[in-house]
Amino acid sequence: MKRASDNYTFLTHAPVHQVIFTMAAPTIISMLSTSMYNLADTYFVSSINTQSVAAVGISFCMMAVIQAVGFFFGHGAGNYISRQLGAKHIDNARKMAATGVVFSFMAGLCITLLGLTFLTPLSILLGSTPTILPYTERYLGIILLGAPMMTTSLTLNNLMRFQGNTLYAMKGILSGVALNLVLAPLLILYFCLGITGAAVATLISQCFGCLMLLYMTHKGQNIRIELRHFTPSKTYLKEIVAGGTPSLSRQGLGSISTLMLNVAAGAYGDAAIAGMSIVTRTAFFTYAIVIGLGQGFQPLCGFCYGAHLYRRVREAFGFCIKCGTIFLALCAIAGFIFAEPIITLFRDESEVVRVGTAALRWQVMSFPLVAFIVLTNMLTQTIRKPIRANLVAAARSGLFFIPLIIILPHCLGLLGVEMCQACADVCSFVLAAPIAWSAFRDMKKEPGERQKTQQSFGK
Repeated sequence: MKRASDNYTFLTHAPVHQVIFTMAAPTIISMLSTSMYNLADTYFVSSINTQSVAAVGISFCMMAVIQAVGFFFGHGAGNYISRQLGAKHIDNARKMAATGVVFSFMAGLCITLLGLTFLTPLSILLGSTPTILPYTERYLGIILLGAPMMTTSLTLNNLMRFQGNTLYAMKGILSGVALNLVLAPLLILYFCLGITGAAVATLISQCFGCLMLLYMTHKGQNIRIELRHFTPSKTYLKEIVAGGTPSLSRQGLGSISTLMLNVAAGAYGDAAIAGMSIVTRTAFFTYAIVIGLGQGFQPLCGFCYGAHLYRRVREAFGFCIKCGTIFLALCAIAGFIFAEPIITLFRDESEVVRVGTAALRWQVMSFPLVAFIVLTNMLTQTIRKPIRANLVAAARSGLFFIPLIIILPHCLGLLGVEMCQACADVCSFVLAAPIAWSAFRDMKKEPGERQKTQQSFGK
């Protein structure tokens, strides 16, 4: 398999900065593109009313759950695939690719059935007030129809990325986003379908993007997704769980934290929910670049770890942290200075702008810490340190955020809601630092043991 050989040489021997930028650039574009679905809907429905903006923000909780499932199977299968390709075990990689995709689609189908069955209580649970509820039901009911395609898209995207084929993954994702950016204003504004048009545009675009990604797996040197390779064995399921659980924790807890944020903000009215929703979407758009950088690091990390090139893993980790921290520091400065115009861009309503501006300024203060947290999570996930990976993954949105979103508003009111994420980021950084150190410490102990294991496997 020529592709595996080419990727192996590039990922394990080319200059680290060249590999990272080559892998990260398409991945960053893919991440930004994915975040554009919700951001575009937020922007275009902002011309309707505050309730529509709030409904899109509330529905993001459920979209985060769908994304969590897609990342669970994509990262779980993808981490295993990258290590197997690094060790040149191609057949194992083929079987895992098909298994991950089939399970992802089935999981998405379950989400659709359960979500539509319990649509009203789900909308209320996510934070809908009586005035927002009709808009949430209308938007979310359509979005849920696309759950199988969304989970499959994210899985396919990550499988290609972990193979080092980020360009193909980017093309597939971009096709769906481009269609959404055309359909959203057309259906929302021209055909006057409002929030229904936003949901339909996203649904059609997600389906189209999924089909394009599936087509891309048959292009170039990608591992083709073939049902005959579907292998629902205990071994593969165990690998998916070990490699994918940190992503599920990160994304799933992100959904729970958004839910709790909506509930906490809801005590201060619809405008507070709308303002916090805008900040959450804006911050996620910024984080997408650093997450994309980290995901560009993962193929190199997986291949080099599988090939026992631990020093190269350490070098790439340090390089990515430097780049990510500098970028986020610049974003923090810009975000603090231009917080009000950024919020006004989405909703020019005094109370929404007031809440959103304060929240955004608090959140950008912790931006420079996020790169280290994200990279530590991706490092421990890729080298199969599931407990440590889960701890870091759960930190920002769960381990620290959930207690803080309960305590801070009780003590400080709306200010507590606005500053909660920044406080959680500081705590997460303190946790991530010793975990990263321990991961590299363990690598020093592994070469001898891994060598013996490899020799035994060969016999």
